[in-house]
Amino acid sequence: MPPSPTTDQAPLTAPVFQILLSLVDADLHGYALIQDIRVRTDGEVSLTASTLYSAIKRLVAADLIEEVTPRRNADDDPRRRYYAITALGRTTLRAEAARLERLTAMARKKKLLPALRTASAKER
Repeated sequence: MPPSPTTDQAPLTAPVFQILLSLVDADLHGYALIQDIRVRTDGEVSLTASTLYSAIKRLVAADLIEEVTPRRNADDDPRRRYYAITALGRTTLRAEAARLERLTAMARKKKLLPALRTASAKER
């Protein structure tokens, strides 16, 4: 029986959450994951290669991501391994994002964080 995303995987570590989030829109190789995470988090999460590949090994074993064969460009290094998020990985990531949202709502209720402002019609 596959693991339950809400009990066996949560809470996710920041690096694991970011790896899964990076794979939501595209299959990526290791160095692209490192770059995407660094840029998206403004350097708040900066993974080393050893940390990344250690996490990738665990994520593959847990069936949260899988190695895939990409369409390669002529200049693409054939040694690169690409990864994709699995259905279980997406479910687990969604459950963790919802958990974090609930925790943030609790912090807002206690006035630890400011209330969310409503987007104007122009911003929508």
